[in-house]
Amino acid sequence: MTDPRVSCEGLSVFVYNAQDKLSWDSFVCSSKNGVFLFFRDYLEYHSHRFTDHSLMFYSGNKLVALLPASLEGSTLYSHGGLTFGGVISAYDMKTPLMLQVFHALSAHCHSQDITEIVYKPTPYIYHSIPAEEDLYALFIYNAYLTSRSVSSAIYLADAKGFDGNRRDNLRKAMRNNLIVRQSNDFDSFMHIEEEVLIERHGVKPVHSAEEIKRLAVKFPENIKLFASFNKEVMLAGVVIYESRNVAHMQYAANSKAGRNIGAQDIIEDYLIREYYRAKRYFDFGISTEKQGTLLNVGLIKRKENFGASAVVYDSYKITL
Repeated sequence: MTDPRVSCEGLSVFVYNAQDKLSWDSFVCSSKNGVFLFFRDYLEYHSHRFTDHSLMFYSGNKLVALLPASLEGSTLYSHGGLTFGGVISAYDMKTPLMLQVFHALSAHCHSQDITEIVYKPTPYIYHSIPAEEDLYALFIYNAYLTSRSVSSAIYLADAKGFDGNRRDNLRKAMRNNLIVRQSNDFDSFMHIEEEVLIERHGVKPVHSAEEIKRLAVKFPENIKLFASFNKEVMLAGVVIYESRNVAHMQYAANSKAGRNIGAQDIIEDYLIREYYRAKRYFDFGISTEKQGTLLNVGLIKRKENFGASAVVYDSYKITL
């Protein structure tokens, strides 16, 4: 264990050190709101892009909370390399203890000349049981909302039927004898993904094919590629980030040849109705840009036509 940087209200705050890896990962596994994205092997795959400043909170010798975090100048982000990731809590986390965690966090930041915190709480669909003690603490510490992205998720226990367009596309896929299966051909998929993003947005994917392949090897139970094929030709694909309660579409791409024959729709139908039917939620991902101020109406309409409804991904700022 590293030496504590600050002790406050009975809690000690430690900056994560490599020798803490086992304790960190074990806590994530047993937490009520942890996902595989918080494991150290995932956080550190892009360590060259971020200065890690993850924190561990102890009450005596007991680890009570974690905060995946990175530091940029005088701003602490939770975490710069993650879409979300606030305080990770054990099942026995209580609201007064969370207030102590935030008080200790504030004291630690003051001791390190950190002047603001950008905090991205974990959306409720990823919680195993309610875990919004941190949202109350944000209110108490005068945090203010800086962005709100809208995602679309299906509660799978009460999944509704698809609308007419989706049904039509599924019939096209079946008439064209498309086959859906899990694949390890990330190179072919990322080639399709890159073509789509460059064509539509003029940007490249966040992950390269090599990065996503390395991550899939490290997390084979969590990162999975599903694709549709015409014979042996990949027409569309979906990369799923699978956590305890949620199957999240991290990437989805449809080739030009697949767009008019339901090549992506048939994958999503298979995932929702068959492969992930035992999960709580199927999350299509966000449909907003510019910190949530711009809604891609066409994109979100497509997701909502599968029966999905809104879940928000928020970001808050605390000025110290």
